[in-house]
Amino acid sequence: MAYYKRLKSLREDNNFTQKEIADKLFTTQPQYYRYESGYRDLPCELVIILAEIYNVSIDYILGLSDEPRKLFDNK
Repeated sequence: MAYYKRLKSLREDNNFTQKEIADKLFTTQPQYYRYESGYRDLPCELVIILAEIYNVSIDYILGLSDEPRKLFDNK
């Protein structure tokens, strides 16, 4: 799966709007739309932040794994 498709899937699965995620990434909604649509490459720093937001591995976001390994144990 292309990583930009995974971005949209993760966002929708977690009930966030593009604007909400853009705010967390300190960017604009139109810029985030470009990342999520595959029009712009997602900077590494933002991949790390997204992994923390969604509590999944960077490999999962980038489509290198289909297993959304948790980063943090929510005990």
